[in-house]
This record gives sequence, structure tokens and C-alpha cells, in this order.
Amino acid sequence: MMNNVVDRAKNIVLTPKTEWAIVDAEPTSIQDIYTRYLVPLALIPAIAGFIGMSIVGISVPVIGTVRTGFFTGLVQAVLQFGVSLAMIYVFAIVIDALAPTFAGQRNQLAAFKVAAYAMTPAFLAGIFSLIPALSIFGVLGLYSIYLLYLGLPRLMRTPPDKAAAYTAVVVAAAIALWIVFFGILAILA
Repeated sequence: MMNNVVDRAKNIVLTPKTEWAIVDAEPTSIQDIYTRYLVPLALIPAIAGFIGMSIVGISVPVIGTVRTGFFTGLVQAVLQFGVSLAMIYVFAIVIDALAPTFAGQRNQLAAFKVAAYAMTPAFLAGIFSLIPALSIFGVLGLYSIYLLYLGLPRLMRTPPDKAAAYTAVVVAAAIALWIVFFGILAILA
């Protein structure tokens, strides 16, 4: 049975090599990972961003504190939450599709595990949106790239010497996807 969300997040961040082995052997489903892990984590940046922009606001010299309207902020939070969950699924499809290119094995569940758990630091770093002036610390979410680098060879059975290239291509694809999806989010909001 999957550890609770706090233990899994702590372990994947602090002891990733050990945790990837546990994740690899763990019987689970995409639905379980969504409901027991991703939904709680995806709520962190959505709620923190809503509070930070709609309640706390940004201090602008001469103008004062600028806030996003409550309804607009709420809509943005809901869209961010939904798009984040959708992006994990699309990210998993990319990971799975690219596996043979890097001498790995296609496995939809393993690809989803990699996508979901590697993104843990990015979701956790969303807490910095609570205070807009601290949002720059969201850069700590880039630790997700290292987790991806460790997870791909373990779960997708890619030879270790191909892990860096696999990671680089997956990250490039993810960046392109995030740009597209957040562009859609900006249009909708």
C-alpha cells in the first residue's frame, strides 16, 4: 500500500534513490496516484497562489497593494489545479512514448509514476506563492529535474548512460507543453 502523501513527498525529496526503488515495486494504479497523491499536492500551488494574489497581494511603490479580484483568483486557482493534473498525464504519455528511443521499455503505469513523483518538488515549491514576494523561491521546484533523472532509468528501464539525454528531451517536451497549457490557461482566465 502506498505511504501517505507526506511520507512519500518527504522520501522522494530526501532519499530519492531508495524511494524510486519502493515506487518501482509498488502495486498501484494511475487512479490511486491521482487521488491519494497528486490531488493533495496540486492543491498546494493552486491554493497558495490564490491566497497570495487575491488576499495578500503585491506591494507596488506609489500604487500600494495590488490584488487579483476574488472571483478571478478563484477561477485561476481552479484552472491551475485542473491543468496541473492534466499535465501530469500528458507528461506521462511523453515519457512512455520516448522510452524506446532511449533503449527503455514502454510502460504506461511506470511512466505515470515517474511523472507524478518527479514533480513533487515543483508542487511543494508552490507554497512560496502564498507570499508573492517569495515566489522567486519556486525555483526550488527545479529539483524535479534531478528526480526525473533518477526515476527514468529505474522505472522505464533505460540504461543509466542514456538517462541524461532522456531527461533532457523529456524536460524540453515538458517545457513546451507547459507553455502551451499555461497559454491556454491565460486565455481562459
